[in-house]
Amino acid sequence: MTSDTGSQNLSQIAHAFVTARKSRTALLTYPGTIPASIAEAYEVQDQAIALYGDEVGGWKVGRINPPVDGVNRLAGPIFTDVIFDETPAPIAMPVFGEGFAAAEAEFLLRIGTAPDPAKTSYTIEEAATLLDAVHIGIEIASSPYPGINADGPLVTISDFGNNNGLVIGAEIPNWRDRDLNAWIVELDINGEPIGSKTAAEMLDGPIGAARFLFEVMAKRGIALTPGQWISSGAVTGVHPVAVGDAVEVRFDRRLVTSCTITAL
Repeated sequence: MTSDTGSQNLSQIAHAFVTARKSRTALLTYPGTIPASIAEAYEVQDQAIALYGDEVGGWKVGRINPPVDGVNRLAGPIFTDVIFDETPAPIAMPVFGEGFAAAEAEFLLRIGTAPDPAKTSYTIEEAATLLDAVHIGIEIASSPYPGINADGPLVTISDFGNNNGLVIGAEIPNWRDRDLNAWIVELDINGEPIGSKTAAEMLDGPIGAARFLFEVMAKRGIALTPGQWISSGAVTGVHPVAVGDAVEVRFDRRLVTSCTITAL
């Protein structure tokens, strides 16, 4: 149980991050005492989602390395007002110029059937049956707090999982019959190759990210709905970007999408 003082601290953090995001201003120091556990970090996130007030159009999944208390992934909301279709490309994606900003090449999974809110354990196969589409895409990781990644996963969770947008690229046809984990995924910044990896290197791959999300959201008591997106985790890594940068990602050396980085 969180003490009254602890609860006040968590509420203070949530209010500070929401205020900074709404006013588009930087937080040069962390606005409170860092949450002591994953449960406390998600308590901050839950309060911040309620305060922010916008519709959640999806959820990002990120890796925790090394794991904390046996947990190797985290989740954060993606609001509908920062989810963009790639057409026309390149999309302008805003970031907190004085905060943290990065671009990540990710598989984007669309929920087709709402998970059973009482079910807290899934196989990969069960998770896949709840999805109706997979796209390529770019997650924009950005926060008003510059130290969000350096200070660890509890801080990352506390500010919406460090998300500030999603670029939805081309749909992957017949994705159920393809080995997405074997696809080469590449990311360039300003025409320079920055990262190249396969999803086989990211735990149990993009469908594993969906499985994690279904399980953790059931435990948090948050309903997932058809049409919401799951950003499955950075395949090539978390790559810092600055205002003015051009980002391009390629999947399987043939599916491409891009964005330009602008200031909020």
